[in-house]
Amino acid sequence: MIKVFGHTAPDTDSTGSPIVWAWYLNEVRKTPAEAVLQGEPNTEAAWMLSRWDLPKPAMISDVAAGDKCVIVDTNNPAELPASINDADVLEIIDHHMLVGGIKTRSPINITIRPLACTATIMHDLMGDAVAGAPDWVKGAMLTCILSDTLEFRSPTTTDHDRAVAEKLAAELGIDIPEYAAEMFAAKSDVSAFADDALLKMDSKEYELGGKQLRVSVLETTAPQVLLDRKDSLMAAMPGVAAADGADEVLLFIVDILREEATLLVPNEFVKSVAERSFGVTVTGDTVVLPGVVSRKKQIIPVLAV
Repeated sequence: MIKVFGHTAPDTDSTGSPIVWAWYLNEVRKTPAEAVLQGEPNTEAAWMLSRWDLPKPAMISDVAAGDKCVIVDTNNPAELPASINDADVLEIIDHHMLVGGIKTRSPINITIRPLACTATIMHDLMGDAVAGAPDWVKGAMLTCILSDTLEFRSPTTTDHDRAVAEKLAAELGIDIPEYAAEMFAAKSDVSAFADDALLKMDSKEYELGGKQLRVSVLETTAPQVLLDRKDSLMAAMPGVAAADGADEVLLFIVDILREEATLLVPNEFVKSVAERSFGVTVTGDTVVLPGVVSRKKQIIPVLAV
């Protein structure tokens, strides 16, 4: 049985794309496969599972030597099971920059394309099989694309991502603005999460100037709910960093509707990073970054010390 999984702290794409690809492997390639997760899905991903009546995939903490695996929505060993290089990786499908460090037992298929979403790539790889896919497969792909593009607001969005999403929505009879509003409302409901869980919910590891950073992003249509918790979120940062072997946590609260991010500034290091990276002057414990919504394209590439 092939395990199909994405990165740790699974968002919508890292929850939906394993499900989509496992369906394709089982039904089209006739190869037994199952989708699994590295952690609890976020609130939007959980909404997707409920909306399309999908069972939550089993969670794994590691892989065993010889386990057959397909990796989706990442190629970064830091976001994969600790024993990934002991497993038998068969394929990688991703839309992030190539990091390196994964070892395979034989030549494999690797598809990394400059698109906003892994599900868009899968749609293309599946070809004519998409026509025969059940609605829940198409629905999962649509949800992933709208999530990763922030309903086409993100600068990572390509014309092809939009075209695929609009095609899927038309086939499903879904109005994209109404559907996306439901998605984002679910993503914004974080009342049940503790501060440390929020800081880990959608985060990536990044090395900057000799420091290990955990760059966290929370996308929401209700940013004030999170900003009202800023003191406790900042108080939780040192513990989260220490538990992850990081030096600092950078938390960006992305306002989906206003298309801007607010960075929490708990100390002088983060203040310095904010001013050098984004050309702003920080006078308090937050700073607003107009137009910044994408970690991949607008945050990580410009971080500086």
